Amino acid sequence: MPKGNYSNAARAALMALMLANRDVANTELTNDHKIRLGPADREALNDAGLLKTAMDTKPYVHRITDDGIDWCMNDLVYGEPPSNSGPLARMSAELLRRLVRHLQRRGTLANAIRSGDLELFIRAVYFDLAVKPQEWIRLARIRPMLDGEDKSDVDKALLKMMKEGKAYLAPDSNRKVLTEADHEAAVSVGGEDKHLIAIEES
Repeated sequence: MPKGNYSNAARAALMALMLANRDVANTELTNDHKIRLGPADREALNDAGLLKTAMDTKPYVHRITDDGIDWCMNDLVYGEPPSNSGPLARMSAELLRRLVRHLQRRGTLANAIRSGDLELFIRAVYFDLAVKPQEWIRLARIRPMLDGEDKSDVDKALLKMMKEGKAYLAPDSNRKVLTEADHEAAVSVGGEDKHLIAIEES
């Protein structure tokens, strides 16, 4: 069993935060995922270092830690099904357990969890680097933080974000400062290499 005896709500909150891979407001957990993370659960997860909660804002904002992600990975394999769960839930949990073990052995678990959420991953990395809204950030700084995501997949996600007005891509007009990493990280749009990105806040 994973270390820590947490409630179903606490376990669900950690899973939701891991999948989101970004700051999540407490109201979003409640409204979008029907997860009510009460004070006792919140304090227990923060005390254990699995969760960081910003309590200087209303509503509170949560972010899972690296230890929290490790806990989730362990819970997926060794955790018991939710209390009072029926036979279908127990069999689903067993199927998930076997799939997780298989993906762990192949080293592809992290990518499988993030599949379909590459845009969220890019946004999370961008806002970790940006110090002000819509700041221009070099793609050469962002790509190394995407845990080896395929360049073509990242390019497609970036172009989709640009077309939807969620992100802006631009070339660096000072060609003399461009490094080899800048050239390798660039996205080609209409035959022009773009080296910088700025992203709209949600």
